[in-house]
Amino acid sequence: METVTVRRVIAAPISEVFDWCATTTNYTRTPYVLKARLARKGEGAPYGVGAVRLHTWLIGWFRERVSVYNPPYSFDYVVERSFPPARHELGRMTFTEVAEGTLVVWTTKFQAPWPLGGAFTRVVGKPVLARVFGAILDAADTALTAKSVSRT
Repeated sequence: METVTVRRVIAAPISEVFDWCATTTNYTRTPYVLKARLARKGEGAPYGVGAVRLHTWLIGWFRERVSVYNPPYSFDYVVERSFPPARHELGRMTFTEVAEGTLVVWTTKFQAPWPLGGAFTRVVGKPVLARVFGAILDAADTALTAKSVSRT
């Protein structure tokens, strides 16, 4: 298993950053995420526990289920199915108030189960996921920073 962690400080309130990141249809604001939709609403909130999210990225298709939902501080998800297939043990986003805004830490643990899966995961998968996660957090920063600038 390989772990990918991407960190970004977004100059916006924690609740706004959490809401933007939990609403995965926002991820289509990057060139890497082609489609994203909420297939089943979660308990207590659309993207709460039990929510099922479907994503089509340039690198594949993913069906995710939200397993922990603790607004505005964290949520966890698990990839239930994907194409190409991969093992997935953890998906987590945490949000912490800092002087500059909100620190977002996005972590996932995964491995491609094919022959040479460990090497493929390390050499190709890790950098690709880091780039996609980073692009999504950049899109959040752009959207939320523009929003806060327009309020002033």
